[in-house]
Amino acid sequence: MTATDAIVLAGGRASRMGGVDKPAIIIGGRSMLEVSLAAVAPCAHTVVVGPHRPELSPEIIQVREVPPGSGPVAAIDTGLRALGSAAPLVVVLAADLPFLSEGAIAELVRHATESGADAVFAADESGRPQYLLGVWRRSALAGALNGLGALINQPMKALVPADAAIIPLSGVGDCDTEEQVRQARAAVEAPRSYPPLDLAQARTIVRGGLTRLIAYEADLRSVTGAALAGGLTAAGPLPRFDVSAMDGYAVAGDGPWRLRRDIGFAGGRRPVGLLSGEAVRIATGAHVPDGTTGVLRDEFAQIADDTLQRLPDTAPRDDIRRRGEDRALGDLVAPEGTPVTAALISAAASVEVTTARVRGPVRARIVMTGDEIRSEGPLQAGQTRDSIGPILPGLLSWYGIRAADRVHLRDTPHGFDEVLAAALNGDLLVIVGATGGGAADQLRAALARAGAEILVPRLRLRPGGSTIVAELASGTTVLGLPGNPLAAVATLMALAPAIVEGRTGAAPARPLRGPLRNAAAIAGQVPRIVPARAADEGGWVGDATIRTAHLGGLVDRDGLVIVPPGAIDDTIVEFLPLRY
Repeated sequence: MTATDAIVLAGGRASRMGGVDKPAIIIGGRSMLEVSLAAVAPCAHTVVVGPHRPELSPEIIQVREVPPGSGPVAAIDTGLRALGSAAPLVVVLAADLPFLSEGAIAELVRHATESGADAVFAADESGRPQYLLGVWRRSALAGALNGLGALINQPMKALVPADAAIIPLSGVGDCDTEEQVRQARAAVEAPRSYPPLDLAQARTIVRGGLTRLIAYEADLRSVTGAALAGGLTAAGPLPRFDVSAMDGYAVAGDGPWRLRRDIGFAGGRRPVGLLSGEAVRIATGAHVPDGTTGVLRDEFAQIADDTLQRLPDTAPRDDIRRRGEDRALGDLVAPEGTPVTAALISAAASVEVTTARVRGPVRARIVMTGDEIRSEGPLQAGQTRDSIGPILPGLLSWYGIRAADRVHLRDTPHGFDEVLAAALNGDLLVIVGATGGGAADQLRAALARAGAEILVPRLRLRPGGSTIVAELASGTTVLGLPGNPLAAVATLMALAPAIVEGRTGAAPARPLRGPLRNAAAIAGQVPRIVPARAADEGGWVGDATIRTAHLGGLVDRDGLVIVPPGAIDDTIVEFLPLRY
């Protein structure tokens, strides 16, 4: 591409939108300013004219027209003066083009290079010229600005040169009103209206599509549920020294042995070194004395007159754990992605490691929705008891997720907007209810307004089909669960591990699988998730009939099984255990 600079106008007052910061509006997960900067990324130098934005890269020049809000012509002049570059072409665009692409800019530059025109502007699909999306010859732009004299509040058309070309391009419509913003967001969401995803697809997308949490150094004992952000290696050998593997006698040489009176205890003083033919009483884990050639375990020993002998017909055994035989200094104890569990904490402590770089654990906020839901106090007409909210913190803890708090949200048209805005510092927002398409189900519309990226639009699963997984621009994960109690719990159990794996980088857990003895009686046309109990002969027996409006069906059950369509008896299925 011909050497090109760029001026991005990002300081308009957006009077038709109530004076909002229009370039910062999120559409499709990106602000319109981010879209504009991505489109001009190949340019040699870029200047943004508008209020200072600390989040921008230091390579981007930031300036402000004087006085602020004095119109696009004055802003272009300020930007051109700030460039300090002699690139022959200058891209000029406003940061209100939600679908602008690098390809559109390249096409404008190509046309400007080949045509020799002073300026080339884009025309949108309706044929309307976009004078704030064009490529200028630098000399022509500077001459046009100098020829105007006063620049403040000049209309853009006053700057357009006589030798200008207009070429039609797709995806160059701007957003000047709230309605146009809504239409743009709807257009972005339309391609995502895919059919419901199978559970396996949803898990794969969630594991790979969620933003990883920031890695940090932590005391392993305090971060159960996190995952290692790097390999964990031994800081010391295991064992640290040669120790007895059994209660018995440390011996030197071949027997019989003269038994000394001193004793070696684990954690106690090490016995004085042995001479050949000597033995000393020793406990499991005690440091064996110098000269020890083996440990004779108690059940193989006999003593008479302070003489120790091996019982006949007992196999010679060493029964010493040698220094470093389990772990040498620097050995890998656990690779990156290993979940922080009690076993890992113990294994790390045994090799003198108590801290490590980790991601997580995932912190969650629980939001219960619905005017009809009441957690405490007497029920009023039309109300029902919250039977899910009180158990969710414990349920989340099964997967290492820590619930920070639980709130209740009334059914209002924009109540979710505040909830999503307040979730900026959280890892996971678990929302129960409002995921369907009913009049009170506002979550999907709120996610669209927030510019969230929808990873799982729906599930091909019964119950639980209305489940949604999204990611906000801040990186917060949103898990929208159905309001139906069994559907909410079942889909949470099915997706929570994948969400934790996606956020922390934990290695995917191995699924529990086995035969479903009565699969034919349960299978339907779509995958089902139903309560099940362990079968005496192994595998599971599922419930053919379930009630989803409460969790009574989980009482005296061992877990849930995921039943594929058309399954026959003894089909191998996935089992999700209940961890009471």
